[in-house]
Amino acid sequence: MAIFLNENSRIIVQGMTGGEGMKHTARMLASGSTIVGGVNARKAGTTASFEHGDQPVFGSVTEAMEATGANVTVLFVPPAFAKDAALEAIDSGIELAIIITEGIPIHDSAYFWAHAVATGNKTRIIGPNCPGIISPGKSNAGIIPANITKAGRIGLVSKSGTLTYQMMHELRDLGFSSAIGIGGDPIIGTTHIDALEAFQADDETDAIVMIGEIGGDAEERAGAYIAEHVTKPVVGYVAGFTAPEGKTMGHAGAIVSDGAGTADGKKIALEAAGVRVGKTPSETARLLREVIAE
Repeated sequence: MAIFLNENSRIIVQGMTGGEGMKHTARMLASGSTIVGGVNARKAGTTASFEHGDQPVFGSVTEAMEATGANVTVLFVPPAFAKDAALEAIDSGIELAIIITEGIPIHDSAYFWAHAVATGNKTRIIGPNCPGIISPGKSNAGIIPANITKAGRIGLVSKSGTLTYQMMHELRDLGFSSAIGIGGDPIIGTTHIDALEAFQADDETDAIVMIGEIGGDAEERAGAYIAEHVTKPVVGYVAGFTAPEGKTMGHAGAIVSDGAGTADGKKIALEAAGVRVGKTPSETARLLREVIAE
């Protein structure tokens, strides 16, 4: 079944005609995703050419949905224009909006997230500042390389794009039902808990890998949720075990202050919830293999 993205997903790309949009649309097409068009108001009515076929460009998300039946949009829109693009996606009522853009001002993310809530949460948002989601063999929406793993029965949710790729590579022989990068910004749409809930309900997922990082309390809250609601095995990794206290790390959300949000603290909280936590990605992959062998 996979979560959020499957073989029936019909994807449009907001910002398809830009450099990043063209590059990653080509990669998504090459990995078998059903791309049905792009959106750029200034280039509406034209086509964008790719090795795997031309794609129509529409003037708005709503126009693209009406013409193609699209139910997923991927945003490769510069930060200054990302808020308006996200609002357009939300107002169209499209099922899933995956915002790849890095560097969106926090107040802009807060604005479109509040708008999504106020209008009934009709659109699931993944990101911003995320690599997207892949259900190997079915669909790939974002920038996750499709050639580092295969379809399988492990679910993966991660704050870090790079660690998403590494864990997919570490467990490439087992494969994944879905792997989702939720992004590391302070304000994001889909959370660890949302993904855990979906993987728990997914018949094609047998075990879950959860990757977090220092800062905030998202991992602690996910641990509490796991203790109450998740019966499938979960293993975890928290990036930042060697980070100096008080140091602002690469992700906007990875800020440790006054000893709160440390990797050790998160490890303790997750282990209290029954999650086995590795201190490196390789150790985490080994723990996952032990869990599924039991």
